[in-house]
Amino acid sequence: MTEKEYNQCVNLYADNLFRFIVKNLDHTEDARDVVQNAFEILWKHCKDVPFEKGKSYLFTVAYHNMIDHVRKVKRITLVDEFKEETKISEQRIHDARKVLEKALDRLTDVQRSLILLKDYEGYSYEEIGEIMQLNPSQVKVYLHRARLHLKQYLIKMENVI
Repeated sequence: MTEKEYNQCVNLYADNLFRFIVKNLDHTEDARDVVQNAFEILWKHCKDVPFEKGKSYLFTVAYHNMIDHVRKVKRITLVDEFKEETKISEQRIHDARKVLEKALDRLTDVQRSLILLKDYEGYSYEEIGEIMQLNPSQVKVYLHRARLHLKQYLIKMENVI
């Protein structure tokens, strides 16, 4: 990949990559750090990565960096945060966006990433498999299970808009 192709990757994929990561992390500054780190790694390996594989490479690197970040943050969780979650679950939510975000938050990290990559970003099963290091059959099964969890949560009466 040349410098011009790298800059083209930045222009083409930075917004999509940031949107994907911020949806998973729910923290803008952390998402910016993860995306910046992904582009830095692409820059370091640009001679080894062909331009056609740039998007897949960026999403794969960013996904793995995001997982590392989540693991690091989970070690630092405070007990008070759990009390806040129970208070939130008692409130009735009537905003569709908030209901969907809350439903996505209830999924595991892998399930949330699968839903966002397939339904939000429009990747194929094969591309998602490359990004998340799963085979296409696993992607389909995990995605099906994630959608079932979403459906079970969204059809509950207290979540109906």
